[in-house]
Amino acid sequence: MFGLFGGKDSNVVAVIFERRDLYQISGQRVKGSAVSKAKEGARAHPRCIYWAVFNQKGSITESGEGAGHLQVPGDTLKKLERELRSNKTVLEILKALETKQTDKMAKPLVWHWYPPRQMHGSETQTRE
Repeated sequence: MFGLFGGKDSNVVAVIFERRDLYQISGQRVKGSAVSKAKEGARAHPRCIYWAVFNQKGSITESGEGAGHLQVPGDTLKKLERELRSNKTVLEILKALETKQTDKMAKPLVWHWYPPRQMHGSETQTRE
């Protein structure tokens, strides 16, 4: 669809920890050597729990844990990794990036697998 030039751009997506029950998906469309810089920025972000580089066809070419991966339980991170490429929020961001509606976008992650409140003992004592 994008012809011969569509494969040069990549979309870098980072899952950012906001709080126990809210992660944010941040994505940007980058080209050439900027892909490495964006990937390293995502990986090193102190609240990034997972990052991925997508090609313009929606396939993951690289991915891994971010610097903030210890902020979430290991099983939650594994579920996130498995479901990232099919998550509705991620697909919406990828579509906007792939169709060049924008070159940067962030949205709260709509996801059913956030860790339960009781896993974080002291949080159960707080008032709402």
